[in-house]
Amino acid sequence: MRIVSKRTLREFWERHSSAADPLRDWHKKVKKLDWKTPAQVKEHFPDASILPNYRIVFRIKHNDYRLVVKVFYPGRVVYVRFIGTHAAYDRINAEEI
Repeated sequence: MRIVSKRTLREFWERHSSAADPLRDWHKKVKKLDWKTPAQVKEHFPDASILPNYRIVFRIKHNDYRLVVKVFYPGRVVYVRFIGTHAAYDRINAEEI
């Protein structure tokens, strides 16, 4: 999968150092995968939440952080839409961000 944008992840982990290794691991794993369906996402990330509007929520560092992405399956592209603390996640609408 092609991930847009690693820069967003990097800027976040520079502010939240405890998220650095988990986000790097997530990025490394996802870029090697080839998802065609949400079911395939769940095969690799069983605790991911599949939402409407092609959104997926990943729990990062044992749910200290939440990562919301939008997936364009035909083009094999993952768009980073949000990365934040669990408290910040509670203030957004993950289906629309």
